[in-house]
Amino acid sequence: MHTYRADKALLPHGWAEDVLIEVDGEGNVASVAPGSKDDAAERIRGIVLPGMVDLHSHAFQRGLAGLTQRLATQAATFWGWRERMYDFAARLTPDDLRAIAAQLQVELLKGGYTTVVEFHYLHHQPDGSPYPERTAMALALHEAALETGIALTLLPAVYMQAGVDGGALEGAQRRFALDPEGWMRLIEDLEASFADDGDRCLGLALHSVRAVPPPAITEAVAAARGRGGFMPIHIHLAEQPKEVRDCLERFGRRPLDVLCDAAEPGHDWCLVHGTHLSEEELARVTAAQAVIGLCPTTEADLGDGVFPLADHLALGGQFGIGSDSNVGTSAAEELRLLEYGQRLAHLRRTVAATSEEPHAGRLLWCRALAGGAKAAGRPVGRLAPGFRADLIVLDPDHPSLVGRAGNLVLDALLFAPGPSAISDVMVGGLWCVRGGHHAAEASIARAYRQTMERLLA
Repeated sequence: MHTYRADKALLPHGWAEDVLIEVDGEGNVASVAPGSKDDAAERIRGIVLPGMVDLHSHAFQRGLAGLTQRLATQAATFWGWRERMYDFAARLTPDDLRAIAAQLQVELLKGGYTTVVEFHYLHHQPDGSPYPERTAMALALHEAALETGIALTLLPAVYMQAGVDGGALEGAQRRFALDPEGWMRLIEDLEASFADDGDRCLGLALHSVRAVPPPAITEAVAAARGRGGFMPIHIHLAEQPKEVRDCLERFGRRPLDVLCDAAEPGHDWCLVHGTHLSEEELARVTAAQAVIGLCPTTEADLGDGVFPLADHLALGGQFGIGSDSNVGTSAAEELRLLEYGQRLAHLRRTVAATSEEPHAGRLLWCRALAGGAKAAGRPVGRLAPGFRADLIVLDPDHPSLVGRAGNLVLDALLFAPGPSAISDVMVGGLWCVRGGHHAAEASIARAYRQTMERLLA
């Protein structure tokens, strides 16, 4: 048991001062007591928040950031960007993936994320044949997380066809091939690596209704739900208008209808993007208690469109945020762009705020925490007994935070300028970042640099 005393902290019921936080040997919060004067406890000089969950990441795409901004044939669309991504993915080895993932995870930790949900579809060798150890690419992500200390929810993705027409996987897509039976084998192989570790868990990803035929969706979901306990299930859905058009042409149904016909979404689901869901579809998602996974920096970079957040919140919908292609690695930046996109679309300010919660920063941070925790399948997102001791510490002397108190702190964290105010980060009771630095960041950056120089030569 280790005891800390935070100057200020955001607790489930609100802000508190002199908060005594006891962390047990398993990395869970054992007790929380505000108003303590225990001088024997290790003092946390700053403002403590629950760490954010990155509910959707493709780690390897961190290496692609900045390489797709030149106008070329078809590059002005998502589909042109996808071809560039395929070219990059085709070159990666497990060692490359580990180096890129570790660099990303250090950046995510510094950006306020304490959990990352990895939507993993880079399964096989470049020619599509399995690695001698079929978990090689998945374990590269796991090894990176062990090195950086970030909590990892790993979602191996089922990926079976090139489009809704059932075309065969070609080129780099052959690396992605995985059917429900293969997913089961992969999960069974990975379970030993994840056993008895509170900072690692597994789940199911279905790439999309484009890449997974309805019968396979039914089979995979039944397999995941049949394993007992809560297992998160994620899928890309309605990200692009073309996906909607293709489903209408192929099935006479929109993507959500195709999904619901195959396997009714429930509280264990995260629908990633949902950019082009109708208000009626949002109501169905809300009724199912599914989480919408929003990735504003990636959605902006790819020209996906603007998610109808105001409608979703008005319906009582749940959401979380993800870094996706990792053109952004800051939780505050992701939430800032989410809100600013809404302001541009609605021609007014503080779209996410309500009369019950008038501070946009507080509402966005806390709602994203709750949705992200659910999508990650981990007991996180609250400084309360029984939850993981995942927290970030803000420097109260940071220029953006000077003179701010209570909910103004979160407003400033999201909407004030300047470098990050995050000084320290704890995951599962262990400090990963102190004074703005990760202990292994120099060696991780060196390995990343060497990897990228070789890949881009």
